[in-house]
Amino acid sequence: MKGPRLLLLAAVPVVATASVYLFAPEDSGAGGAGPDLSSAYRSQAAQDAEGAQGAKAWAERSGRAGRAGSAADVAVVADLPPGLAAPAKKELAQQLVASAENSTLDWRSAYAYIEDIGDGQGYTAGIIGFCTGTNDLLTLVEGYTKAHPGNGLAKYLPALRAVDGTDSHEGLDPGFTAAWKAEARVPAFQQAQDTARDRVYFDPAVRLAKLDGLGTLGQFVYYDAMVFHGPGTDPTSFYGLRERALQKSDSPTEGGSEKAYLDTFLDLREDAMRTRDAEIDTTRVDTAQRRFLDEGNLDLRTPLEWQVYGETFRVP
Repeated sequence: MKGPRLLLLAAVPVVATASVYLFAPEDSGAGGAGPDLSSAYRSQAAQDAEGAQGAKAWAERSGRAGRAGSAADVAVVADLPPGLAAPAKKELAQQLVASAENSTLDWRSAYAYIEDIGDGQGYTAGIIGFCTGTNDLLTLVEGYTKAHPGNGLAKYLPALRAVDGTDSHEGLDPGFTAAWKAEARVPAFQQAQDTARDRVYFDPAVRLAKLDGLGTLGQFVYYDAMVFHGPGTDPTSFYGLRERALQKSDSPTEGGSEKAYLDTFLDLREDAMRTRDAEIDTTRVDTAQRRFLDEGNLDLRTPLEWQVYGETFRVP
């Protein structure tokens, strides 16, 4: 499912070659279409998935972040409009991410996704790219097994612990991928993936964006960066990118222009993407997020139209 895009990225022109239509959550229709191509960086978020530990480490070494989890900030965020956390906007956010990660707007189809895409992180799986080599998949299965003993993945826990931090499949083949796909049909496991996504990626990104004075689009910009770059503290991971952006440009909270700050953040993000791969396709920024920003759509209002990897997506 992911392998083909590794080969196709360099050949895909950045023009609209197809259209995908999906009704927004408020509408009655639902569905998605489009080629089932691969994202070269499906597991990028998991490469340095440190979750709360990453945020804590970043906060400890950053004067700006030191108060990010304070009671005062919790109160500030609670008093703000829901923004991207509103149910309809959160659904839209998952669709936007899935367009780049899975070439579809049907993000729920990725619960059962599992593949080794050859990035040195072992198997990549699920809606956010949990990896057997980066601890987040192990943590997910451990928590799920604690709540649901005897599930179809529980017997693989010894092997998952053994391969954590490596790209090895030892003890996982040949049955783990089939077990993952089967368990992905269980609503409780789908909920476990959702919960892990929110705890490590969505909630921290949205909270920090709100503290920086960013609207719904800016909150999505942070979230997509968290997904792609991972919640690490190095210069090409999310917390490092945010700190560098704050050093170069004032956030709205600091009296700066929201558009100017987001332009700075997106510039840094594209540079970070190219640092990891000089030939990478950056259309998830160029013809999606940057397009919304240039149009002045800071509230991420629908209808939306954007392109990723040469494919056009629309949400009415």
